[in-house]
Parts: sequence; structure tokens; C-alpha cells
Amino acid sequence: MEEFEVSEASTKTKTVYISTIFSIALVLLMLGMLGLILVHAKNLSNYVKENIVLNIIVDEAANETDILAFQKELNANPAVKQTQYINKEVAQHNLTKDLGEDFVNFLGYNPLLSSIDVYLHADYANTQGIENLKKNLQSKALVKEVIYQSSLIDMVNKNIRTIGLIVLGFAIILLVIAVALINNTIRLAIFSQRFLIKSMQLVGATKNFIRNPFVLVAALHGVIAAFIAIIILMGLLYYAQKEVPELIILRNFTEFTLVFIALLIIGVLITGLSTYFAVTRYLRLKIYDLYR
Repeated sequence: MEEFEVSEASTKTKTVYISTIFSIALVLLMLGMLGLILVHAKNLSNYVKENIVLNIIVDEAANETDILAFQKELNANPAVKQTQYINKEVAQHNLTKDLGEDFVNFLGYNPLLSSIDVYLHADYANTQGIENLKKNLQSKALVKEVIYQSSLIDMVNKNIRTIGLIVLGFAIILLVIAVALINNTIRLAIFSQRFLIKSMQLVGATKNFIRNPFVLVAALHGVIAAFIAIIILMGLLYYAQKEVPELIILRNFTEFTLVFIALLIIGVLITGLSTYFAVTRYLRLKIYDLYR
């Protein structure tokens, strides 16, 4: 009879532990999905900014050697990500392709000028940064004109800031909810062990002796739950990129790894701290309070 009771108690304990781990894993999965959304949103923002083109129209009198030297100088600028030199012949070919007919035959000459398309790093793709670069470029003798869509840049940066604030606010709310859910799950798990905690205290065990094993087990549960969440997230990422191949341009393994490490740390910290406070609470209670 005694062996049956011990076995039944052991089974109940394992069931509580398993349900706790999966409950924590689901909450961490929710946080991980939000983290990946934030990473993708940041990468998408950078991708949009770095595809804004600054057109430098080159003076017709400039020779190609000077233009190529100027392009090399541009590439050395820390604000510039990459440049593309488009000579008159390439410009003619591109425009003919867009129009569907050869405009040179109609006009009798090629009116287009050579140009350099400049793509900036995301940190410099703002109105102030581009204006500073534009002033510097216009001082060059071979630069005829610098063209960019200022309204487009303002709109992109304004929308990105607005979306960023909304997502950040949502992330903070979700983090608070996640902490509350995990804390409640841990408290329920510890509630089932309250008589064991008090029994150990009554036979002379110190608070740290009682509390430490619970905290260590909880931290282990946090690690297991985090790995479960990470495996599911990796599966979701693989499926999403398989269904939408264009997402590959937003892929950044370093940032994904940071999200996964953050999940692991959050899982250990929240479970460990919640268990610490929950066990401490029952250590402070009187015996008759355990039945309330």
C-alpha cells in the first residue's frame, strides 16, 4: 500500500513537472516569435533604407578615368555601402528596354549623361545624412547634379519609427504577460509541494537547503522549455523561408542566435526567481496556513 502511494505521488510529481515545462515552453515560444518578428522588422527596415538610390549625374566633359577614380573615392566613404557606374551606353540600353523602342534613332543622338548610383548604409539613409553627403558631392568638379527622393526618405523613416514604437510597446506588454504566466505556473507547481517543504523545515532543514534544489530543478526546467521553444522556432523559420523564399534576404544567423540565447536566459531567470520567491513564501507560512 505504501509503495503504491509513493508510486502515485511520484507519477503526480512527474506530471506536474512535464506540464510545467510545456507551459513554460509555450510562453517562451510566444516570446521567441516576437523576438524573430523584431529581428525581421529591423532587417526589413535596413533593407529598405539601403535600397534608396542617390543618383549622381556626371558632367559630360568628365573622362571615364576620372569618373572611375571618383567612384573609388565614393566606395571609401563610410556612409556608402556600394556604388554602380552607369555610362551613357548602359543608360541608353536601359531606357530603350523600358520604353520598348530605340529613342536614339528618333532623336538622332544620345541625350543621356553618365551617372553613379549610390546606396548608403542604413544608419546614414536619413535626410540629414544624405544632405550632408549631397553638399560634399556637389563641391566636386565632375558632379553635375545629385538627385534623390527626399519625400520618400522622410516617409520611410517616419513609418519605420511609428512601426518600431508600436512593436516595442507590444513587446513590453507581451513580456510582462509572459513573466506573469510563467510565475503563476511555477507557483502552482510549488503549491503541490508545500507540505514537503514544510515537513523538511520542521525536521530542522535550513531554508537554503530546502530552497536550492527547487531553484536548480526549476532552472533546469527553464533550460528544457527554452530548447523546446527554440526547436519549434527553428522549424517555423525553415517552413516560412521555404514558403516565402524572399525572406532569405532578411536572414541573419547572428541575430537569430542572440534571440535563442535570450530565450534561454529568460527561461532560466524567470523560472529560477519565481521558484525562489514561491518556496520562500511557503517557508514563511504557518502550518495551518498551508490548508487555506
